[in-house]
Parts: sequence; C-alpha cells; structure tokens
Amino acid sequence: MSAIDAQAAFALPPTNTGKDGLGALGSGEFLQIILSELSRQDPLAPSDTSALLDQIATVRSIQSDVDLSDRLGELVKQNELSAASGLIGGVVGGVSTNNERAVGIVLSVSRTKDGAVLNLDTGQRVNFKQVDEVVNRPTLREALNGSNGSGDQP
Repeated sequence: MSAIDAQAAFALPPTNTGKDGLGALGSGEFLQIILSELSRQDPLAPSDTSALLDQIATVRSIQSDVDLSDRLGELVKQNELSAASGLIGGVVGGVSTNNERAVGIVLSVSRTKDGAVLNLDTGQRVNFKQVDEVVNRPTLREALNGSNGSGDQP
C-alpha cells in the first residue's frame, strides 16, 4: 500500500480550511494530490495509484461519518429541547443543577451546552436528563381540587 510522503503532503497548498474538510475536496485538488504523489515516487519502484485512491476514499468516508455524527447529535439536542418544552406548565421532580432535590412547576426551558434545562417556579434549574418524576396534569388538577378521580368528592 502506498503512503503519501510527509514532506510532499505538507508541500501542497492548503485547499479548504472550512468546516467541510475533505468532503469539499474538489476534482482539481484531488488531481493535484495524485500528481504530487506520482511526481515524488521512485521511478524504479512506482507505487500503486489505486492504493492512493483507496486511502483518499477511506479518509473521505471517515469525514462523512464524522459529519453524520455531528448532524445526528444536533438532531438529538433539538429533540430533547422539544420534549422538554412539552413539560412547560407541568410539575416535575429531579436533581437540580446544585445537586439538590427539586420539585416545581416548569416555567421555561433553556438550551445549554449540557442540554435542555428546566427552569422551575421555585427558582431551581433541573437538567432534563436529571428529571425522575413528571406529574400528570389531570392527576395534579384532581389533587388540587380534592377529587378522587371518579368525579365524586371524598
């Protein structure tokens, strides 16, 4: 399997330094890499160009996997925020960001680097991942009204 000479690789002008990485490698840059590899090889022991193509394809595949992983991570964050926002107005319990037990009505949801955080009426904040109890709104309404759930007053 052929490897690109380190000196040759660093001698190439930078192509795209944006977030796209090798995914944005155009045919011109690709051709330049191949020509650079071919011009620096030993004429008595030429390297296999198909090996170079395989290496570049592998690197492109890895870059695509990384990009897909990043996009899926962002989708998970959006889904978490959407699910957390569904709790607004409801009563939740869990471990607060100060590692204390917290129970309260969810007033709002914030997106942080750690994910969705529920802001409670008690002033406490609970990471969505730390919620361990959600009270059903009709059950809460019944408890506040003194109903036993059958419509009859106790």
